Amino acid sequence: MKDSIQTRCEQFIRNRDRIKENFGWENAYLYPLCAAIFTLNEKEAEGALLKNCVGILKQQTGVFSGFRSIIKLPVVSIMAVSGEPDAALARTLRVYELLKENFMASHYLPVAAVAIAQLAEEQNYEYIARRTKEIYKEMKANHPMLTSGEDSAFAALLSLSQKPNEQLITGMEQCYEILKPNFFSGNAVQSLSQVLALGDGMAAEKCSKTLALFDRLKERGYKYGTSYELPTLGVLALSEGDVRDIVIDMMEADDFLAGQKGFGAFGVGKRQRLMYAGMLVQAEYLERNTLQTAAINGTVSMIVAQQAAMCAAVAAAAAASSSSSSS
Repeated sequence: MKDSIQTRCEQFIRNRDRIKENFGWENAYLYPLCAAIFTLNEKEAEGALLKNCVGILKQQTGVFSGFRSIIKLPVVSIMAVSGEPDAALARTLRVYELLKENFMASHYLPVAAVAIAQLAEEQNYEYIARRTKEIYKEMKANHPMLTSGEDSAFAALLSLSQKPNEQLITGMEQCYEILKPNFFSGNAVQSLSQVLALGDGMAAEKCSKTLALFDRLKERGYKYGTSYELPTLGVLALSEGDVRDIVIDMMEADDFLAGQKGFGAFGVGKRQRLMYAGMLVQAEYLERNTLQTAAINGTVSMIVAQQAAMCAAVAAAAAASSSSSSS
């Protein structure tokens, strides 16, 4: 394994363990997500800072706020890495209030607010919130049975694009039609298509690289998740890395993670583990993308991967909580 990936993987595990030490009763799916947020931002998790951010969140939100539910720990992690927790939360809450005018409350609406607050200028918040709804309505019109709460997070990412709505929707549909025969979950394919629509290039080329990554990994015994994990594979497909190189790096990173406590047979599961291996490898290719020759901007790519992983972790945590409460 490359030294740089080894270092990143070790930091990821270190961050996960520190977060777990300070927040021992959170859902297990949230620890690696928050660790990835710190690691991709090249930051070390600090318990005192995280607890301070929790205090800020409690001061600024009510007991029943969507930010105090499953999404709390990822939100305070993003606040912590921002370097300005109060301001970061204030921006996110402002966006959230704008989104609530057009969307029903869900675990995913705070995720959408986080994306906009991280990437947009404050003077554009109202326009982007309206555009998020417009794009979501187009998604709903095309796929009424598939489009639901989590799509608001992807609609928010698409609303930040410079591409016109029509071009984004067309790109999504082209990718969906190409990819759907290859995967069982139409919902996951829709989310993957939304990620790919953010990138430049022809739909056929982006889909071909995505499928090549999936197939090469599977051939080597590393099956990428085909549910909520799938969109993060699209981010890797939009990088400028060669398929063979990405696959080898992911395999080596996954092997390393498999040997760590919490990522084995009784951890979060092989598919989520491989998703995080992909995110850690993705950072390797962002660092090389100095000429911005990839299909998506490096900073945007990192946020997209973060948002997709947040949706995956929230879905898994919600499902686990529901299963536990019903048993």
